[in-house]
Amino acid sequence: MRASQLLLVLLCFFSSYAPSSFCANVTYDHRALVIDGKRRVLISGSIHYPRSTPEMWPDLIQKSKDGGLDVIETYVFWNLHEPVQGQYNFEGRGDLVRFVKAVAAAGLYVHLRIGPYACAEWNYGGFPLWLHFIPGIQFRTDNEPFKSEMKRFTAKIVDMMKQENLYASQGGPIILSQVENEYGNIEAAYGPAAKSYVNWAASMATSLDTGVPWVMCQQEDAPDPIINTCNGFYCDQFEPNSKAKPKMWTESYPGWLLTFGDALPHRPVEDLAFAVARFFQRGGTFQNYYMYHGGTNFGRTAGGPFVSSSYDYDAPIDEYGIIRQPKWGHLKDVHKAIKLCEKALIATDPIITSLGSNTEAAVYKTGAVCAAFLANIATSDATVIFSGNSYHLPAWSVSILPDCKNVVLNTAKIDSASMISSFTAVSLKEEVGSLNDPGSGWSWISEPIGISKADSFSKFGLLEQINTTADRSDYLWYSLSINLDAGTQTLLHIKSLGHALHAFINGKLVGSRTGNHAKPNVNVDIPIKLVSGKNTIDLLSLTVGLQNYGAFFDTWGAGITGPVILKGLKNGTTLDLSSLQWTYQVGLKGEDLGLSNGSSGQWNSKSTLPINQPLTWYKTSFVAPSGSNPVAIDFTGMGKGEAWVNGQSIGRYWPTYVSPKGGCTHSCNYRGSYLPSKCLKNCGKPTQTLYHVPRSWLKPHSNTLVLFEESGGNPMKISFATKQIESICSHISESHPPPVDSWNSNRESGRKVGSVLSLECPYPNQVISSIKFASFGTPYGTCGNFKHGPCRSNKSLSIVQKACIGSRNCRIELSINSFGDPCKGVAKSLAVEASCA
Repeated sequence: MRASQLLLVLLCFFSSYAPSSFCANVTYDHRALVIDGKRRVLISGSIHYPRSTPEMWPDLIQKSKDGGLDVIETYVFWNLHEPVQGQYNFEGRGDLVRFVKAVAAAGLYVHLRIGPYACAEWNYGGFPLWLHFIPGIQFRTDNEPFKSEMKRFTAKIVDMMKQENLYASQGGPIILSQVENEYGNIEAAYGPAAKSYVNWAASMATSLDTGVPWVMCQQEDAPDPIINTCNGFYCDQFEPNSKAKPKMWTESYPGWLLTFGDALPHRPVEDLAFAVARFFQRGGTFQNYYMYHGGTNFGRTAGGPFVSSSYDYDAPIDEYGIIRQPKWGHLKDVHKAIKLCEKALIATDPIITSLGSNTEAAVYKTGAVCAAFLANIATSDATVIFSGNSYHLPAWSVSILPDCKNVVLNTAKIDSASMISSFTAVSLKEEVGSLNDPGSGWSWISEPIGISKADSFSKFGLLEQINTTADRSDYLWYSLSINLDAGTQTLLHIKSLGHALHAFINGKLVGSRTGNHAKPNVNVDIPIKLVSGKNTIDLLSLTVGLQNYGAFFDTWGAGITGPVILKGLKNGTTLDLSSLQWTYQVGLKGEDLGLSNGSSGQWNSKSTLPINQPLTWYKTSFVAPSGSNPVAIDFTGMGKGEAWVNGQSIGRYWPTYVSPKGGCTHSCNYRGSYLPSKCLKNCGKPTQTLYHVPRSWLKPHSNTLVLFEESGGNPMKISFATKQIESICSHISESHPPPVDSWNSNRESGRKVGSVLSLECPYPNQVISSIKFASFGTPYGTCGNFKHGPCRSNKSLSIVQKACIGSRNCRIELSINSFGDPCKGVAKSLAVEASCA
């Protein structure tokens, strides 16, 4: 036994972090991960620790456990932890050890995706910018400077985890680690060196003696013993590159990322549940939701470019930490149904047979243990015969039969309640308690236009932005003074790599342009008015998060690289300004002065508050909204910028970037393959107007809000908003299977329970206070808009009120013995909308 392995064994006796009471030996075989000699079916979900706050972590983790998760997955973000080479940060939202211990305290496992390339729509893919400036470096290939730094950081994270006894082999919760990330997607671009890099990365990782398996996602050529895994909307057809490795899905997408200028992606839970069930149907045993809670891109952490500050991802737990229904609840039922099949799933491989056109059965049978999955992969309903019995399969669905006979769940039939949530506005003016002057609560400072800092410098030609700023700021000034004979119709032509720019002539804003996520480049002609003689051209170039994905993404540039041309000068001439001597300034004067913390004494509160004025810093004090509901700031009325609450950046705001009008539908058909463009919401509206402020960042009184407004806005229109749950709803038909929870009790008692409608208030201190709608018969509509059908029981409301009011949760069996039979021979359902208080 090697000395390091002996040490791990000894440490097992002194650790208490594991979900079990002893050190775990984690290996794998062709069916599953094997923990202490036992194959396991594992459900996992991604929560990125810096996208929420330490105060939120325990609640998020508990809600994940309550939703049926066994494992929490997270990336490790190199640029968060080593912003300056050799200087480390593991405090606050970066306290990785605290996060892993919080997961362990809840009794869950951890999958630590060290990378250290993350992608994750995180700025620069998680790489620190200083890495870019190491002489001779080439990222993610067989390059010694890069490999040296990658190994050093990976080893540091592993050593940190070992020092805290956090690997399963030490009694801790970490059962898996990942090296690299989705490299196979772009590997071909790196030529022959890519293969040797992959082999090196695998060897480097395994040499660190973590005592747990390593994975590489989207890496078909992952060398043994590394497990290659799948990422995607569907992974049922994926097979690992060796018959000795289990089928694992490391990124199952419950939604998609949001970028400024785009509509809001939405993925119906029926389709997501179908994808999950299909994966386990066809041999999978480990599945991870990316994301289970997406959270918020605080500060300048968003990548892209143009990734929004919200990283909600349409996840089962929303950005604010509230469970998203019915997604969370329906997936919880799916997880329970799959776990009812676990003995069969881990015992053998599936036997898959066709049941007809686009229908199939997968049977796991060994001895007396049997489980089956019946799938309809068509977009129309089907009836199939399986083992001599007839089964109705809704379109694009999977029925799960834990005993190969009785259906415990169909993925298209949702038993879980849904919710209607809303934001209630709280006037910032009222919170400030301002007097008669409507601007008295605000003070302001104008950011100078052009060069204002002592560290400015001059160079001939136009400089690429990222190499110039090293991402210390979103902003880079390009300034030029030139004597000209003015023409009557002059155009300023600017070509930029992106991501946006503002042009000023002689101190006045003359035009602004922005790119978008698909095309960050800017190419624009701006009509301008010059004066005869000296003219000053100030161009403010800005980035909106650095590229995080793609081959050689680290070399993709930004900024005004030219040409910059004046067209239509006197006598119709043009003048190329690109090669002249420009003066440069990295960042804003206000950034250097630390205005974001609000403590500078230069704030102006006596003169008239400027509104709709570009490059303005604003500050106000406010009282925190009362209660405990999640808080957001509504930036309607502002342009674009960044905001800080008590010195903490809540991210970039951009409520004026409106999504295209086309592409959304009133209803979303979950049937058929999903793409992010399929079920869009919010078309023709601002991408994001509400921005999360964690409760833990607020004090009861004397809070400070600072804004840097880049393009012009009116801060007096800003308001706070708190998120409320208005209604909980459920609509269950007689054809729904009984609740998954009743499976074992039904079998033990022999009593067959029918369909059951369940409601539960979202918060522990709430009870159901009123029934807004109840109808047994043929109701129709959606939550908040239910309608009575032609057939209905007049007992519906009284029965539901008696069962539910005053309780936190209630269950009502759909039974004509209770409701009567208002229309014999007609399929009936029960729809209920309730409120909690």
